[in-house]
Amino acid sequence: MDEVELRELELGMVEEVSTGPGANCPVVTPYLGLAEVGESTGWLLKNENMKYLHALHLFTVLVLCRLPVVFSQHKVILTNDDGWAEAQIRAEYEALNEAGFDVVLSAPAENMSGTGSRSEDPTPRTEPCEFDSCPAGSPAVGFNETDPRLNYVNAFPVDSVRFGIQTLAPKFFNGKPDIVISGSNVGNNLNLGVLGSGTVCVATLSLVFRNALISIEFSGAAAEGSKEGISSIAFSGATASHISYTSLESDPTSQDSVAARIYSSLILTFVNKLLDGPGDILPSHTFLNVNFAPTDNCPTAESFKFIFTRLIPNPFVKDVNTCGKDHLPDETTTVARGCFASVTALDDRLKLDVGKEKQAQVLGRLNGLVSCL
Repeated sequence: MDEVELRELELGMVEEVSTGPGANCPVVTPYLGLAEVGESTGWLLKNENMKYLHALHLFTVLVLCRLPVVFSQHKVILTNDDGWAEAQIRAEYEALNEAGFDVVLSAPAENMSGTGSRSEDPTPRTEPCEFDSCPAGSPAVGFNETDPRLNYVNAFPVDSVRFGIQTLAPKFFNGKPDIVISGSNVGNNLNLGVLGSGTVCVATLSLVFRNALISIEFSGAAAEGSKEGISSIAFSGATASHISYTSLESDPTSQDSVAARIYSSLILTFVNKLLDGPGDILPSHTFLNVNFAPTDNCPTAESFKFIFTRLIPNPFVKDVNTCGKDHLPDETTTVARGCFASVTALDDRLKLDVGKEKQAQVLGRLNGLVSCL
């Protein structure tokens, strides 16, 4: 309930109560009168036999006002272009679930990096899925028997995110996802390298859905999300090898496993900030490309700083004014300087930098998270 008013007009104690986010507990006062519980209910306590019900109702309200407010979970479609059994995406799946997100994974059956916006109808497997995660002869689309929210699609990244949004989301969410996350991508996607990235293409498609796609890979996944109307973000990490998710438990201290955990933590920080507040997640036809520096000299998520950047250096175009300048640093140079995560706002149609007005909107959304070099 968003708001409940109680007025004690006969022998109660509650003068007025407002419950909901940020509300205080009931104010107890000692005056008498006819009890009316909720103007919309018309429930009047007119005789002595009703007093016990009134007391019970009052007790319930006093208890409920002390209960924490439960917010609905953000519904997430998680995808990538490295394959459904890759360590990075499984680390992110685990992290999102632990953070309270409602997550469904939909990713290619095998590594499809660099396939951009290519698309085809899914077909049955003639060979095992990557890392033997499904046997030869498996159906065109399938899921983990012990966790049906882990799904593969034997096609391209674009097809995987489309299947997640159009088929899996209605099944598990009874509607569209709030966000779509692709990744995290194995290796950075910087500068014009985004043009052939499967992660980026998935994010672009998602924008057609008008929700929020957060694509953690900058390839076909990001672009596809944008085209579906869902705000999209592509995340990529420099420190990574294409390894099985089983390595997260069998070799948890390896460089790749540690990097997967660090990048997952950074992604959660970024996503939580982006989703914090009302209104559109991102401007129209805009998605984000986020790249993490290597973890060699950055041993924890706290070692990193987010920097607002542009894709390509351009001294002839003015960017949003921030950090005392009207020219943003480029993402390639930024990531190379140390423990930084570059954040670039791109046009989903051109895959190039957006104008300063849209940059300003994104920067405002990330206020308090991004730093200056």
